[in-house]
Amino acid sequence: MRNVLLVLVVVTVGARGLDAQDLPPGLPPQLVHPEEPPGAPRVITLQDAIERARQNDAQFQAIAAEAEIAREDRVQAKASLLPALSNSTQFLGNSANGVNPNGRFVSLDGVQMYREWIVLRQELSANTFLRTPLQRARAAELAAAARREVAARGLVVTVTRAYYALVSAERHYATAQQAVQQSSRFLAVTQQQERAGQVARADVVKAEIQFRQQSQGFQEATLAVANARLALAVLLFPTLDENFAVVDEVSAAPVLPPFPDVRAMAARGNPDLRAADEALRAAEQDVRVARNAFFPSLLVDAVYGIEANEFALHSAIAAQPEYGVLPNLGYFITLNLSVPLWDWGGLRSKLHQTETRARQARVTLSQTQRQLVSNLYSMYNEVVTARAAVDNLQRTAELAGESLRLVNLRYQAGEATALEVVDAQNTMVQARNAADDAVGRYRVALAALQTVTGSF
Repeated sequence: MRNVLLVLVVVTVGARGLDAQDLPPGLPPQLVHPEEPPGAPRVITLQDAIERARQNDAQFQAIAAEAEIAREDRVQAKASLLPALSNSTQFLGNSANGVNPNGRFVSLDGVQMYREWIVLRQELSANTFLRTPLQRARAAELAAAARREVAARGLVVTVTRAYYALVSAERHYATAQQAVQQSSRFLAVTQQQERAGQVARADVVKAEIQFRQQSQGFQEATLAVANARLALAVLLFPTLDENFAVVDEVSAAPVLPPFPDVRAMAARGNPDLRAADEALRAAEQDVRVARNAFFPSLLVDAVYGIEANEFALHSAIAAQPEYGVLPNLGYFITLNLSVPLWDWGGLRSKLHQTETRARQARVTLSQTQRQLVSNLYSMYNEVVTARAAVDNLQRTAELAGESLRLVNLRYQAGEATALEVVDAQNTMVQARNAADDAVGRYRVALAALQTVTGSF
């Protein structure tokens, strides 16, 4: 089914929408705002807001950085399993000892000695053959990537809530503006009819009370718009900037799929479940690493190069010059076998620690699975209820507007009381505000459901 997307740009409105006679007695409070850069306001859609928040939200960027660090840990773990090559250049100076060509330090065979080595080092252990550190790093990387996805989906909910809080506040502002104008006109009508002797003074008093209450509601709506704009600006921009307008994308909301499809999407792509699963796999690899520490390990150091009294490929040995010039290039290999014998229970304690973490990871995975199923049902039902509330409350708002029109006509004809007019005005304001809030509730409920299922 193709969706027809109706996009309505909600432009920021100000107090200038009311005429001077519509304002309550006395000066209304003047709100302060951050300085805005010159130019037309930027028009921002919900998707634009989400992308901007990903770039500027410190908490999300911290989790994204952890995922990048985990990726580098996996690269380092893979490198640690491979042979390492290095080059070493050394000069060893020995103290002379008269006629002794070896010098005073018996470990050297001359007064001067040079080393130019290429060193290959490889550790051979159970971890090397089973590639346990690499498997552990891969699991940690996948878990960090899943946590980043969890944070990204949670940020979508946060931005959607702030975005539609501003949309609802601007709609409430427009409703409050209209309510002030209507109450002002009603006050003027009652005053005219009082002067003509058609209504009692009580109607004028009631109309003025209504006018003042609606004027106060208008001021509160103005404050709500300012606060909602500031809250969204904090999420979107690196510097506090209120010079933007949001787009009311109510009709652009995605269609809710049937529940069997939603359940299948949750089973395939839920990052919370994936993060818990990978965390368990990483904990199990930690247990293997702790067990492998009980086995022997072999360290191989292979050196190729020179260790001679001259920095040359061929030279005479200082201690045995009678042999003449000999080649200096050569190699030697060192094998170091380490067998753990006794460490006062330290290795066994580490093994117990990792086994405890693995048990906790299994419990966490089981809890995540149960919570996922619970959230899926509750979030889906919330979306269904919110969608029904949007349709119902929008129709209620339409009826409330029609009711107010009819009551005003009846009052002017002398068939209705001032109390009925005031009640109709209040009902209209409440119905429109409820309908506007229902739209924001529906979009936030959809975003919350998509934290479980992914986009649809």
